[in-house]
Amino acid sequence: MSGVYVLGLGEADEARAGLVGGKGARLGALSRVDGVRVPDGFCVTTDAFRRVMAGAPAVDALLGRLAGTDPDDHQAVRALGTEIRRAVEEADIPGDLAAEITGAVARSGEGAAYAVRSSATAEDLPTASFAGQQDTYLNVVGPAAVLRHVSRCWASLFTERAMTYRHHHGIDHRTVHMAVVVQRMVFPDASGVLFTADPVTGNRRTATVDAGFGLGEALVSGLVNPDVFTVRDGEVLARTIAVKRRALHALPGGGTREVTVAPQQRERPALTDAQAVELVRLGRRIEAHFGRPQDIEWCLTDDGFRIVQSRPITTLFPVPVSVPEPVSAPDPDSVPELGSAPDPESVPAAGAADGRTPSVYLSVGHQQMMTDAMKPLGWSMWQLTAMAPMHEAGGRLFVDVTPRLASPASRAALLDVVGKGDPLVRDALETVLERAGFPPPVPDAEPAAPATPPADGAPGAPVTEADPAIVAELVERSETSLAALDRAIRTKSGPALFDFLAEAFEEHKRVLSDPLSIRAIMAGMEATWWLNDRLGQWLGEKNAADALTLSAPGNITSEMGLDLLDVADAIRPHPDVVAFLNTVRDDGLPFLDHLGKLPGGSGAREAIEAYLLRYGMRCVGEIDITRPRWSERPATLVPLILDHVRNFGPGAAGRRFEQGRQRALQAERDVLSRLRALPDGERRAEETERMIDQVRAFAGYREYPKYGIICRYFLYKRALLEEAGRLVRDGVLAEREDAFHLTFQELESAVRSHRVDDGLVARRKEAFRSYQALTPPRVLTSDGDAVSGAYRRDDVPAGALAGLAVSTGSVEGRARVILDLADAEVAEGDILVTRFTDPSWSPLFPGVAGLVTEVGGLMTHGAVIAREYGLPAVVGVDRATRLIRNGQRIRVHGTDGYVELLD
Repeated sequence: MSGVYVLGLGEADEARAGLVGGKGARLGALSRVDGVRVPDGFCVTTDAFRRVMAGAPAVDALLGRLAGTDPDDHQAVRALGTEIRRAVEEADIPGDLAAEITGAVARSGEGAAYAVRSSATAEDLPTASFAGQQDTYLNVVGPAAVLRHVSRCWASLFTERAMTYRHHHGIDHRTVHMAVVVQRMVFPDASGVLFTADPVTGNRRTATVDAGFGLGEALVSGLVNPDVFTVRDGEVLARTIAVKRRALHALPGGGTREVTVAPQQRERPALTDAQAVELVRLGRRIEAHFGRPQDIEWCLTDDGFRIVQSRPITTLFPVPVSVPEPVSAPDPDSVPELGSAPDPESVPAAGAADGRTPSVYLSVGHQQMMTDAMKPLGWSMWQLTAMAPMHEAGGRLFVDVTPRLASPASRAALLDVVGKGDPLVRDALETVLERAGFPPPVPDAEPAAPATPPADGAPGAPVTEADPAIVAELVERSETSLAALDRAIRTKSGPALFDFLAEAFEEHKRVLSDPLSIRAIMAGMEATWWLNDRLGQWLGEKNAADALTLSAPGNITSEMGLDLLDVADAIRPHPDVVAFLNTVRDDGLPFLDHLGKLPGGSGAREAIEAYLLRYGMRCVGEIDITRPRWSERPATLVPLILDHVRNFGPGAAGRRFEQGRQRALQAERDVLSRLRALPDGERRAEETERMIDQVRAFAGYREYPKYGIICRYFLYKRALLEEAGRLVRDGVLAEREDAFHLTFQELESAVRSHRVDDGLVARRKEAFRSYQALTPPRVLTSDGDAVSGAYRRDDVPAGALAGLAVSTGSVEGRARVILDLADAEVAEGDILVTRFTDPSWSPLFPGVAGLVTEVGGLMTHGAVIAREYGLPAVVGVDRATRLIRNGQRIRVHGTDGYVELLD
């Protein structure tokens, strides 16, 4: 049937997607899958669409107007879409093109009925399905009617929903073209949709079948409720049979109509269980062909199933991918949160459990307070520079904890450790264990001896105290190692650089796994837990350690926030400098050179450069090496500096630190005084005083290993970008940042071979865009179950948002919902509401009165710094940035763990 503008459906495949569109390509591929029956038909190619559009200058002018329209101006977009569709439908179809289409219809059979389906080039992609975005017309009879509906399909490329969807996926309207699929009409007894993975839980072993009488458009449009069959491993696990009062049927002369279902048929299932199982078996064959879960439209007639569409399910979070070699775990501050210790038996091992038991994974991003998607160079570098295996999924990293669930003792220990840090992780893990049918743990060979409670009945185990002098020793070790890395890496390039980095990564991991460093981290954490447990029982104090850790010394992250106040002090006296900084935008362009030309600007520049010398390796999402660092984009800091200029007076950093220190000393005196008044008070006070000393000695160090990691990352990045620049000069890469879309191993291969697979970078960029739209779960299984957890609490007032209390106190103020640090603008008394806060957000903390985040745990960075600054904070508040409006008045209950919405 091949012609200039018409291609037989059997000739279409995914290699011709640019000619036949996504739907046509996939239907053509489906027609060649063994056992899959697809209605016969043909494609009107995108060449036909281009020719008609080229002869319609009105459409081109309207597209020009659309490009200049704010995509968030829905009224304007809607009006332009109406004009464009009218212009497309009214565009002339040249005679030879019309003849080719009507000739194909005639050859398919006079008087036959057809389904005329839109098939855009940006449709049914692995990363964006565009499901329901363009139009389909059923029971179209006769060549003239087919031709008319082809024009309507072309016009449907410019519905408001299609244009909005393209905008959100970063697709240029002019780059998308429309093919049209014309297929012989199927008049089914039943039809519907099959999801080869559970669209709610994500489980890949569980399929869901929606079924109804008549044409499937009734289900898709929401006209009727479907029967729903849940099928797993060849068995119907559950079925819900709807009462069917209406159905959509074809009319003899063309078109469709809604009909009433006979009363005796209304409760009859649209499919038998055997038919549902057969359909799922067919779906598995289609899923295997395309290599990912599918959303399949089907029809059932007397002679079996017909498949009329199959597209990827793009909303599922991907299943973790195993790594080819043992690589990584989180940095030391997150190792304790997983219950990991330096010995090999205590870290999670990779791999699935025996038989059909799924592997269970915990999110690394939720520990690191960075749940954004990472580019391949970012996540592969994190893998290679940590201490236990990790697995990538959706641009995020996960740790396999399956072996930790094998025995009662290890399972209980894991649940206890993750629950201490973030109760949502524990709840998600328990939910997955129950939902996935995870087998009960095998009894330990030797039952654990029952714990001996302390004599006074206080909770918690004894704390191993550490010498505070080890902190200075550890910092000196880290700085010496960093200096050696800086000297050596500057001398390496080409393949020699990657040989050197293999050794550097071993040193990196040695520093991370230093038992002395782990001991220092745990000393502070265990002392914190001890104080909260004991003082909660003895004095009825909730989170008593919060006040005792205010202004703890040696915390590099809290110092980073206070030091920016000093930068503001250097700028505030100079109006010309302040006025100039108000014009600076975070566009990557340098501004420091110009700053030095202004009155007072040289001192301001020196202050900023000194700050960058110490902290310039940091940025939002800093565990991803591909993110621009403050030294690379110093304008990112300008809004924060200007906030500090407006909201604070000279010397604010010193005053705030001293105020916190005095509050901590007073809290210590009060606690010890109250303890001494209790029975056995002197002993309790003596133990508590030692634990307070431990907390204040070691709480600050907890932030230092992360600082050391990021310092190393900056040195690695500088060297790798030099190599990427050479690849650009040699024509291997188009631009330096393309290297970010290669894994570390792929970049090394490119440097050694001077070759990169054609199209790899483009495919990775498209995948990354799709991953950015996904929300990672806290817990994930190899079957695809994705769970983020829920609070099981009855102490939260109606209408309030539950979370985890991480820093005591209560504060009321204006919510500032900030998703990007570069957009930060706060006033005194504002409460920061955001998705997560890694250490780079700390410079904003001195300017706010409270903190609310969607992600976080008791010992994550944002919680630690909030306590040191004395900010009431609630973290782990599900969808906080969507449920709290920017500017809304809220009250943060940092002691009890919830947020009230006041207006």
